[in-house]
Amino acid sequence: MKVKQLISLSLLGLVILGSCGPEAPKDAYVPTKATLKEPGDNSGVAVKTDDSKGKGKFTNVALTNPLDQKMVAGGKAQYAVKCGACHKLTEEKLVGPGWKGVTERRKPEWIMNFITNTDEMIDKDPSVQALLEKCIVRMPNQHVSDDDARSLLEFMRNNDGVK
Repeated sequence: MKVKQLISLSLLGLVILGSCGPEAPKDAYVPTKATLKEPGDNSGVAVKTDDSKGKGKFTNVALTNPLDQKMVAGGKAQYAVKCGACHKLTEEKLVGPGWKGVTERRKPEWIMNFITNTDEMIDKDPSVQALLEKCIVRMPNQHVSDDDARSLLEFMRNNDGVK
């Protein structure tokens, strides 16, 4: 009897984890405004992108040019400890969505607000709520500091090919 229950629960878990798999649309972020192309698409077709800054204290994030390699390294370390178990660096979904292209779809302020103000963003940001419907699993608040969140953003930009 216990074996049947264990198998049933395991299958249910696989169904839940697989429900937002590769078949999920690339615009699962539910973007609202437009000019970026799909990754790997050379046709010039515009893809909608979200111009919202999200919910939180970040209203203006100054980006570095070129990338700050110290921040990239710090972000890589944070990713390994707090993010890599749920997010791949490709477009592929694991538990949460893949990170490839996220800095092209989202404003830096939105990314920083989501990392540092996770619960409020999930509760109040319509695009996060739509994403939650696709991926089912609520992102936990990792209690990331502002500096570590900024390093994660720089790591994401590096992952997206920014030099």
